[in-house]
Amino acid sequence: MEKLKLGDFNRLRIVKKVDFGLYLEAGVEGEILLPQRYVPEQYAIGDELDVFVYLDNEERPVATTEQPLARVGDFAYLEVAWVNQYGAFLKWGPMKDLFCPFREQKKRMEVGKSYIVHVHVDEESYRVMASAKVDRYLQPGDYVAGQEVDILVWQKTDLGFKVIINNQSAGLIYEDQIFQPVHTGDRLKAYIHTVREDGKIDLTLQPTGRQLALDFSATLLQYLKDHGGVCDLGDKSDAEEIKQRFQVSKKTFKKGIGDLYRQRLISVEPTAIRLL
Repeated sequence: MEKLKLGDFNRLRIVKKVDFGLYLEAGVEGEILLPQRYVPEQYAIGDELDVFVYLDNEERPVATTEQPLARVGDFAYLEVAWVNQYGAFLKWGPMKDLFCPFREQKKRMEVGKSYIVHVHVDEESYRVMASAKVDRYLQPGDYVAGQEVDILVWQKTDLGFKVIINNQSAGLIYEDQIFQPVHTGDRLKAYIHTVREDGKIDLTLQPTGRQLALDFSATLLQYLKDHGGVCDLGDKSDAEEIKQRFQVSKKTFKKGIGDLYRQRLISVEPTAIRLL
């Protein structure tokens, strides 16, 4: 049997039933409890269950079928449930809150507020912990321009938003590339724009190049169909109006118009377009 993965899902075999739940075989860890509240309606001794394993209040491994908000190795945006003289405790799904000691906080965490943290197993105490000093857990990745990735929005800066790419690497979306509301903690699809020589990564929230124009031309065509065949914005319209309406740049808007015009689907006026 593989070593038990603390703070993660494990596939464990049911070995016996007791009044307060099921005991599961966990290799060198012995048997661990799945409390009665998580026991499935249908099961048999010898069945295997996918369970999340963490430490209870007495530092014993315990299983649950609850879905956590984060697992060991994840970056996540978690809310502070309570604070004591040792640190903050974050809501993460399992019954026991996730501990973030003061030494792992950039600034003192406050109850009710949420923070980007990294979840890991502390090497000294063998406890699952959170750290708000996420920089130390970021790693370089192998990315190419145009690649679609998953991002977690990390923090606002003077340039735009820092993000975490594919639960691994740091990146940046510049302010002038953002055409929709964005907040810390948002999980979004994004696209690699540039991988710099120093390894820094710039992203956009829209597909790049020709694919973006094709995607937007389809959006614009549907907009015309839904609005009586008329859009009161044209290639001479203000860029901010276009951004507010369609969440794209004026350059992308004009490319979309050009694509539909070449297909002879629209007529174009300075401040309007019409479906033919």
